[in-house]
Amino acid sequence: MKHIIFIICLLFVPTFAKAQDLETLIQEALTQSPEIQKFDLQFQIASEKVNEVNSLPNTEFNFGVMAIAPEMDMPMEQFSASVMQMLPWFGTISAREHYATSMADAQYVEVTIAKRKLALSVSQFYYLLYEIRAKQKVLDENIALLETYERLALTSLEVGKASAVDVLRLQIRQNELKQEKDVLIQQNKGIQAAMNSLINREYNKDVTVVSSLEIPKGDNFYSYESLSVNPELLKYDKLYQSVEQAELLNQKEGGPMIGFGVQYINQEDSPMITSSFKDMVMPMVSVSIPIFNNKYKSQTKQNELRKKEIQSQKDERLNVLTAELSKAISQRNQARIKFNTQANNLKQAEDAEEILIKNYETGTINFNDVLDIQELQLKFQMGQIETIKLYYVQTALINYLTN
Repeated sequence: MKHIIFIICLLFVPTFAKAQDLETLIQEALTQSPEIQKFDLQFQIASEKVNEVNSLPNTEFNFGVMAIAPEMDMPMEQFSASVMQMLPWFGTISAREHYATSMADAQYVEVTIAKRKLALSVSQFYYLLYEIRAKQKVLDENIALLETYERLALTSLEVGKASAVDVLRLQIRQNELKQEKDVLIQQNKGIQAAMNSLINREYNKDVTVVSSLEIPKGDNFYSYESLSVNPELLKYDKLYQSVEQAELLNQKEGGPMIGFGVQYINQEDSPMITSSFKDMVMPMVSVSIPIFNNKYKSQTKQNELRKKEIQSQKDERLNVLTAELSKAISQRNQARIKFNTQANNLKQAEDAEEILIKNYETGTINFNDVLDIQELQLKFQMGQIETIKLYYVQTALINYLTN
C-alpha cells in the first residue's frame, strides 16, 4: 500500500519543480483522508467475502421422539435421529471464490481511483495557493513601487513640475492594490481551509507552497493510447471479468446438489424382534435437481446483457477521458503561448519604465504615463502567474489521465 501511495505522489509532483511540500501533502492526504479509509474498508469487506463463500451448506440434524405409544402389540420406534450434509456440484465452491475475488479486485480499483482523484484535488489546491501568494508578492512590490513614485510626485509638486492630482491618483492606485491584496488574503484562507479539509486536519493550519515556479522549456509527449491504463477504464475491465465469473458460478449452481447422511432408529424391546439388533442405522443419499431451471437461464441472459452494458459504459467513459485529455493538452499549450507573450510585453513595459525614470532625471515626467506603465506591468505579472498556475494544473490533470 505504501508503494502505491509513493507512485501516486510522483504522478502529481513534476520532476522539474521543487515541490517537495506538495509530495508531503499528497502523502498525508492519502493516509489521513476519511474518504480513502471508507474505500479501503469497502475493499476489505469485499476481500472477506471470499472466506464467506468458501463454505458448505448448513448441516441438517433431525431428532424425533414417540410422544404417545399406539395400542398395538408390535415393535415401535422410541426415537430417531439423523444427520444430512448437502454438497454443491463439483466446482461450485471454487466458482464462488473466483466470483468473490473478482468483485474484490473491482473494489480495489475503486480505491486506486479515489486515491488518484484525491491527489489531483490536493495538487489543484496547491497550485491555486501558489497563484494567490505569488500575486500577493507582486502586489507588495507594486505598492512599494507606487510609494516611490508618490515620493517623486511630492518632490515634483514642491518645484511646480507636478500637480496635487498626480499625487492623489498615485495614492488612489495604492489603495486599489491594497484592496486586491486584502481580497487575496481572504481567498487564501478559504482555499487553505478547503485543502486542510481534504487532508483531514485543522482548517486553519498553515500550508506552505513553493515560492516560485517556472514553465519548463519542453513538455513530455502524451499519447492518447496511454488512456487505456487509466484506472477509470480498468474498473470496467474488472467489472466485465466479475460478470464472466458470475456466469460460471450460475452454470455451476444450475447443477444438482448431492446429500449424504445417516439415520439412527431406536426401537423398544418386543418379543416379536428375534434379532439381537433391535436398533437400525440407515445410510442416506439425497439428490436435489433443478428441474425448473428458468431462473438460471434468465440469469445467463442477464449476464450477457450486463457485459454489453459494461462495454458501453467503458466506451462512453473513454470518450469523456479523451475529450478531457485533449482539452488539458490544449489549455497547457495555451498557457505556454500566453506566458511567452506576457514575458515579452513585460520586458517592453520595463523598458518604458526605464525611459520614464531617465526623463525624471532631466526634469520631465508624466505621472499619467507612470500609472499606465505600472498598470501594464501589473497586468502582465499577474497574467504570468495565472498561466503558470494553469500550466501546472493541466499538467497534473494530464498525469492523472495518462499515468
